[in-house]
Amino acid sequence: MNRSNPALSGRSKGGADFLQLDPSEAPAGGLADWLTERLRAAISSGQLAVGTRLPATRTLAADLGISRGVVTESYQRLTEDGQVAGRGRGGTIVVAAQLADRSTVRSGLRTRARPPGVREVAGEFADTSCRPADDPEIFDALRSAPARVDLTPGVPDLAAFPRAAWLRAERAVLSDLGAAEFGYGDPAGTPALRRAVAGWLAQYRGIAADPEDLIIVAGVAQAIAIVAQLLDQHGIHEIAVEDPGSLGSRQHLQNWGMRTPPVPVDDRGMQVDVLRKSEAAVVMATPAHHFPTGVVLDGERRRELVQWATDGGLIIEDDYDAEHRYDRPPVPALRAMLPEQVIYVGSVSKLLAPALRIGWMLAPPQYKEELIGRKRLADLGNAALPQLTLAHLMESGELERQLRMLRRRHRTRRDAMVAAIRTHLPTATIHGAAAGLHLTITFDEGDDLALAAAALDAGVKCHPLSWHCQLPHAPGLVLGYAARTPTEITDAIATIASVR
Repeated sequence: MNRSNPALSGRSKGGADFLQLDPSEAPAGGLADWLTERLRAAISSGQLAVGTRLPATRTLAADLGISRGVVTESYQRLTEDGQVAGRGRGGTIVVAAQLADRSTVRSGLRTRARPPGVREVAGEFADTSCRPADDPEIFDALRSAPARVDLTPGVPDLAAFPRAAWLRAERAVLSDLGAAEFGYGDPAGTPALRRAVAGWLAQYRGIAADPEDLIIVAGVAQAIAIVAQLLDQHGIHEIAVEDPGSLGSRQHLQNWGMRTPPVPVDDRGMQVDVLRKSEAAVVMATPAHHFPTGVVLDGERRRELVQWATDGGLIIEDDYDAEHRYDRPPVPALRAMLPEQVIYVGSVSKLLAPALRIGWMLAPPQYKEELIGRKRLADLGNAALPQLTLAHLMESGELERQLRMLRRRHRTRRDAMVAAIRTHLPTATIHGAAAGLHLTITFDEGDDLALAAAALDAGVKCHPLSWHCQLPHAPGLVLGYAARTPTEITDAIATIASVR
């Protein structure tokens, strides 16, 4: 019997990070058929490898906003097909699959020759009236400034770091670690972490990646550094960036000699027509959750960006906080659609802690070995013990449990910030509240640099939006909420209102 409930089909406001499942795609009355086919396809393609544990039926049903009976029925069908098997408390495990050809996964996309040079962007990009002071130490200065409440964006809840789980994982790793494994290892990363990250990306970001293609790096900052060095050697000396866009990323690119022509972002995401006119060969983008406005690159713009890349462009995809979402469906990574034209970077800085300095990179095949060589020369590879500990957390399910706990906590803090803004700053426009660790507010007029300075004098730390702009933009503030309690957040917003 098909237990699909027509009343539930298409009504979910969210979806699951697991395989990027969105029940609104299912036909009316066909939830079980749709879910079964999505799982079967993921198993056949290798996205769910043999040995992978599927989410508990209750958990997946809650994520999708559907009946648990639908998930149970789908798992039963796969069991009858011999693709999964129940292991009691061990959960439901993938036990058999026929892997698809890798060319099928790549969707027939092919690499084209990239223009040998790029022209300097001028004209509409010459206006720098909103550019912040060219101070590479601006973030260090802000971090060291005392404040009663720190609303710096991009900072996770550091107090929530899973110390006990990390210690258990580290003890388990040390108990099994052979003496030889304390020596210099593969500069691309330990095989255990590359396997674990490949599984994580397959299940939660829709990316089918061979572990051998992953490069473990010391955070996204190092990925940017070695990519910029590589491109410079290939005759590319500018990387277009979103505007508004991360000042930190722009500083890293400029540090390695890259020009950073801005491409404006509106409520549909990056304006790809402007990117094409710029004749830039490379662009760095945050399509799943734009920083700092939080907008998601819409379907039409996404198709335009894919076409731009297939015409010879290269995309650096910064997937910096895609796991943190609350009121919108999951958005698959561009890398899942375009593996030959996307350098994908991500990290655990927003999920666990920046102090770990663990990130990862997936590059097109023609760049892989050169990037590994640059990683080797940079530091001989990340420290192995933290890599192995993180791999244990990923494979044991501890990292997923941590993410679920954080989502509940972040949602409460996000709601507190939205409520406080509506109460104390009713004329502000709120952007990007559906996901992430921060939101942005804009005003019709004013000086956001002066407002941020006044707020800091009053004990509240935040970013002026103009820091992240090269082109003219409405004044505003970028406000992080993940690391503060609802009471602190409410107090901070009231303080900002009092000095405005």
